[in-house]
Amino acid sequence: MEAQATGNPVILAVAPNGGRRGKADHPALPLSPLELARTAAECLEAGAAMIHTHVRKPDGGHLLDAEAYRTTIAAIRAAVGDRLVIQITSEALGLYAPAEQRAVVQAVRPEAVSLALRELLPDGSEEIAFAGFLAWLKREEVTPQIILYTPQEARQLARLRERGMLPWEDIAVLHVLGRYTPGQISSPRDLLPFLAPGQPDFGPWSVCAFGRRETACVTTAALLGGHARVGFENNLFRPDGNIAQSNGEMVSLTRRAIEGCGLWLGSADDLRAMRRT
Repeated sequence: MEAQATGNPVILAVAPNGGRRGKADHPALPLSPLELARTAAECLEAGAAMIHTHVRKPDGGHLLDAEAYRTTIAAIRAAVGDRLVIQITSEALGLYAPAEQRAVVQAVRPEAVSLALRELLPDGSEEIAFAGFLAWLKREEVTPQIILYTPQEARQLARLRERGMLPWEDIAVLHVLGRYTPGQISSPRDLLPFLAPGQPDFGPWSVCAFGRRETACVTTAALLGGHARVGFENNLFRPDGNIAQSNGEMVSLTRRAIEGCGLWLGSADDLRAMRRT
């Protein structure tokens, strides 16, 4: 008889497009609402519980636009129902000010949103607005995930928590590995500074990584109690160095690695329950 997996589930998210890459980088990179909906269905079948979405201008450029988000969310919901958490990005890519980022999120009122701390809170002048925005997210039951690129940013977020600026007892974070390494090639050891003694704890915490060791990085995170985000936004390569055929393949490869370690993947409802606690 097969042994049953034990412990808490690992949440696997897919980031299928990002704001920078285009069809020239990979012909299967989804840009339109229909392409994102098809990718969502493929990745759900492969094991994803959440999709992290970017929308684009007609010329393929990065876009923050409420109507574009509503159209894309509707297309994904038509394809997968509520079986995926749909997380929109507020990423600026140097094109949008914090006020514009906040305004788009408030216009969309998504189920979930990612927030880069360095973008929404670039200096002390944005603190009051940022605190008010977080309070709005809580009232509207929009789930935030704070993107942290460095351990220093994690400590900055902890100081905000100590000052009572976070309206939750805890908050989800995403540790980004390898963003500023040569060639943006991540290694599992890049996670260690985020988990070092004295570093603040947040939860649930997830990891994304750049380059062909993406699977190794996020599986390491899962073994240490975290969660995983994979996909073409950060990486196009399989662990063997070959180009992946699709985002769904990236999710499947990660699922096999995580389950091969005796862990198990959770669903969108598992993620929702996790964030209500």
